[in-house]
Amino acid sequence: MDEIQRARRITWITLVGGLVLSWALLVLGSVVLLGQERLPWWRAAPALVAAVGFTWLAWRAIAAVMDGRYARREVAASAVLAVLGAFAGGGDPFGWGFLIMAWLYVATLRVTKRTAVLQSAGAWAVAVGTGVLGVATGIGATDLSPAEAALFYGGVHAVWAVTLPPSGRLWVWIWELAVRAHEGREAHTRLALAEERLRVARDLHDLVGHQLSAIAVKTELAGRLSDADPAAARAELAEINTLTRRALRELRATVRGYRELDLTAELDSVKGVLEAAGVRCVTRLPYRELPGGLAPVFAYAVREAVTNVLKHSTATFCDITIRFTAEQAELAVRNDGVARRQAPAEEADGLGSGLTGMAERLAAVGGTVEARPVEEGEFLLKAVVSLPIPG
Repeated sequence: MDEIQRARRITWITLVGGLVLSWALLVLGSVVLLGQERLPWWRAAPALVAAVGFTWLAWRAIAAVMDGRYARREVAASAVLAVLGAFAGGGDPFGWGFLIMAWLYVATLRVTKRTAVLQSAGAWAVAVGTGVLGVATGIGATDLSPAEAALFYGGVHAVWAVTLPPSGRLWVWIWELAVRAHEGREAHTRLALAEERLRVARDLHDLVGHQLSAIAVKTELAGRLSDADPAAARAELAEINTLTRRALRELRATVRGYRELDLTAELDSVKGVLEAAGVRCVTRLPYRELPGGLAPVFAYAVREAVTNVLKHSTATFCDITIRFTAEQAELAVRNDGVARRQAPAEEADGLGSGLTGMAERLAAVGGTVEARPVEEGEFLLKAVVSLPIPG
């Protein structure tokens, strides 16, 4: 389960907790009324039906809130059932009267502050009136006078009306922040990948653009000279052939990843891309320059590893460490986003091609690469090269 699903579940459980509390108080109120012989079956039955219907509608209203909607019909219908159930059960604030406050808890989840205040005031007045009416008709669970009941019920329901709506609205607000943060992170990741594609496109343009432009110019010149000076035209064609072969070699070198990369520039680039995607990046580098021929290999490995972090994980941090001795050099890229990585059977289609290319490049300098989960939620890519590099 990823972070956003976990946040959704926690918010859902918390909001439904208000309905669980209402049923706990309903059971308590029923026990008190039955002990006082004030809850005959002809009132208990409709009260129970109303409570069940209210719970079902409130459940649907909470589901709508989690989906970003406000279920007006469910809220309106549950209000009627809450009042009917509260009155049939006697209206005690610690018993059946709590149904009205449970409705207020659900009804204020996705409304403006002004609407929430008006709903709270209305629910308080209805709840107090229902409780006092229950006392006046002798069906309540207390022997207080109507005036005493109005004072007592007014205070208790005021506490409910002041505390319940903000608590529910707080959890909805936290959930919305989590959703926005998740969407923002995905947008940053897409932007980072787009920037990386643009960078590759610029590299290709800089690498072969000059040769292609020269080929176009010389082709036009050879066409003009073909009749006037055939020898000069043949010379231009020969040069076009040379430029074409050179451009093809450089293009193949770029596609296969054999172009020389600057390790320092690559580290700066991937760190910027990761941080733009919301991934904290820490680099640990040796204070000495790497042995000759090793920097381009590690630069390619860093680029490939970070690309996999962005495409195949939900990492929040990425640690890049490079160290070397007289006998060997090591690159380690560790991240905590292994939870959503592809299964091993799928990696051949996803990460496989990139890791294969990296392994081939490292093998060319006598090195090896290893990529595997190492701890709970962490993934490690480690490249090791024996020194000195052959050749």
